[in-house]
Amino acid sequence: MSTITKSVDVDADVTTVYNQWTQFADFPRFMEGVDHIEQRDATHTHWTVSVAGVTREFDATITEQNPDERVAWKSDSGPDHAGVVTVHRLDDTSTRVTVQMDVDPEGFVENVADKLGILDRRVQGDLDRFKTFIETRDGHETGAWRGDVDRPGQRTD
Repeated sequence: MSTITKSVDVDADVTTVYNQWTQFADFPRFMEGVDHIEQRDATHTHWTVSVAGVTREFDATITEQNPDERVAWKSDSGPDHAGVVTVHRLDDTSTRVTVQMDVDPEGFVENVADKLGILDRRVQGDLDRFKTFIETRDGHETGAWRGDVDRPGQRTD
């Protein structure tokens, strides 16, 4: 299992950045190798990705989501991975986005990519493209989902 941690500072307020990050269907617009994401309900997504010319599909569950703070997930099928995206207010017009992922590469190609640092560069590239995507929209997100998803075992009373 490898851990990848990458960050980018975005010239947009924390709410706009968070709102955009909840729009999973837009991920193919800035994430390399992500072909399609279907959000099946508030906590379940189905992903279609291409890795080294091979198309893979997997399901993931959002395990925690707190507006203007974080979105965490884990895979249910396919490549074994989990992670969290956090958004941190730097000031009224800028936000730091940090991605931390635990990935267990599946197969020869993914293992080689992991060992060569390709996965690290891909995550940073995705964050850099996200920054460009949101900044070129003049601070306007394509949508928002502001609901809470409590961490498993977390009490809500």
